[in-house]
Amino acid sequence: MSKSTPSRRSTSFAPLRNLTLLEELVIKLKGRSPDVPGLGVFHGRSGDGKSRAAAWVGASDHMAYYVEANDFWTPRAMLRAVVDAMGLAPLPHATNNELAAKIAEELETSRRPLIIDEADHLAKKDMIDKVRALHDMAAPGTASIVLIGEEGLPQKLQRYERFHRRVLDFVAAEPCDLDDARQLAGLYCPRVDVADDLLVQLLEQTYRSTGRVAVNLVAISAFAAGEGLRRIDRDAYAGQRINTGAAPAVRRF
Repeated sequence: MSKSTPSRRSTSFAPLRNLTLLEELVIKLKGRSPDVPGLGVFHGRSGDGKSRAAAWVGASDHMAYYVEANDFWTPRAMLRAVVDAMGLAPLPHATNNELAAKIAEELETSRRPLIIDEADHLAKKDMIDKVRALHDMAAPGTASIVLIGEEGLPQKLQRYERFHRRVLDFVAAEPCDLDDARQLAGLYCPRVDVADDLLVQLLEQTYRSTGRVAVNLVAISAFAAGEGLRRIDRDAYAGQRINTGAAPAVRRF
């Protein structure tokens, strides 16, 4: 069994829509019937806050195990990362099959979901069926695994038929909206009231990217503090650079 994991809840959190969507997916997986598969996919654009939502779900009452894939992962590196995330005793000389069996046992007994972020790397390295095998090694109805990735992840998964037909649900992350922007303003601009017209401008110019809205709110907070403003709107911020994500133009001298 795993060690107890301390809560990572902090004040640096905003209850955005994508958190709710991911929580609902996790609850659906955990509450399914024993004869229903337990794989889920959460996909969306880069910058929509999927990873932040995953970290929060891992620290919440759902207590999911969370790992982030990368381009250097091998099957053994994946298994080692999951073993570490689960807090299991190190098994330096264990075979890959023995590590997989330990992980499947933990998923079965703890009933805690496993979230694998940046799962596009798994598709790129042809490791999707390794994840499906972890799910299948546990008793039916016990293991829950969520893959998180980019907008095109569901299409990448279609080539893995045995994985694809075990997916209980595909959930798409949503772009940032005005309610989300207000939540982010409360988090990143706690000492200044950011007017809706400025938030709407941020949404329009950042293509509703949660990450870019957050970056701009940090800049707005610093500007308001420098100007001694307690409230800021579009007119008060006029002339300041808004980070849209576009690369700076080439300078010419």
